[in-house]
Amino acid sequence: MNSYGRIVDYLRISVTDRCNERCLYCMPEGYHGWENKPDHLTAAEILRVVRVTAGLGFRKFRLTGGEPLVRRDVPEIVRAMARIPGVETIALSTNGTKLAALAQPLRAAGLRTVNVSLDALDPHIYKTVSGGDVNLVIAGIRAAVAAGFESVKLNCVLMRGVNKPEIWPLVLFAAEHGLPLRFIELMPLTSTDVLTEKNFLPVAEVMELLAQKDELIAQPDRRLGHGPAKYYLLKNTGATVGFIGALTNPHFCDTCNKMRLTADGKIRPCLGNHVELDLRTTLRKTDDDDALRELLVTALRLKPFEHQFRENYTPCRPMTAIGG
Repeated sequence: MNSYGRIVDYLRISVTDRCNERCLYCMPEGYHGWENKPDHLTAAEILRVVRVTAGLGFRKFRLTGGEPLVRRDVPEIVRAMARIPGVETIALSTNGTKLAALAQPLRAAGLRTVNVSLDALDPHIYKTVSGGDVNLVIAGIRAAVAAGFESVKLNCVLMRGVNKPEIWPLVLFAAEHGLPLRFIELMPLTSTDVLTEKNFLPVAEVMELLAQKDELIAQPDRRLGHGPAKYYLLKNTGATVGFIGALTNPHFCDTCNKMRLTADGKIRPCLGNHVELDLRTTLRKTDDDDALRELLVTALRLKPFEHQFRENYTPCRPMTAIGG
């Protein structure tokens, strides 16, 4: 499927808006959207969307949340997805807290890659960001490596007044375990008071910080996965670091290849745009896949050339309700 000359073949599927953590940049205080559980798509409905999108040329699929692993049927969803013709890659984004017990079953089911959020190693700072226990995450990362996934990547969302001191320790941790680490600029996806000059830390500043510690060697041809990260090798530590600058990179959207399916069945052509189309009603009203296909093609036509994050964007859904 094509949009502004971009091949769109990547669907990120939120299987739940529930989470066992409460990250500052993802879930605002007082959010309880999951109380309407019947609104969530069933496993059969998710698989139907995967089948139809695969028929349209989508090849890459990622399960997200909320925290996808709070949903108990994720291994079964992965196993069924792996049998659908056209599905080439199934990936997972997780906070890692439940990964230690599930890494091996997920790998056996057909999951190929895992991204784990790791915003700090210091237990106090990690708890400030997420409310959770970093030791559970580290155990999950180790289990994912042991399970033999094709890749395990670490993601760190940058917050100037919170986790800036953790940047270099995270680099050393990533180097020690041979895992790519991506630094992600904060986006306005919880409430407008999260993205402030006090909180915002641009990736260019992080690059300058790392350059004081080690030599950054650009890897322009290196692609790890299907996202927008620009990768560098740190010469002495051997760490591979990626930078995702949604707000400061004016060309961020030039090669965007994805759409999102929310846990309550909305197809969202762009993370930083409020346009959504309702698939759930059609899924529950008719068995006719042509109607679904038409909605998905319409969503692609509505996919904008670029996001609105630099235009005083005000979120109407928090990140946990859109899908990470």
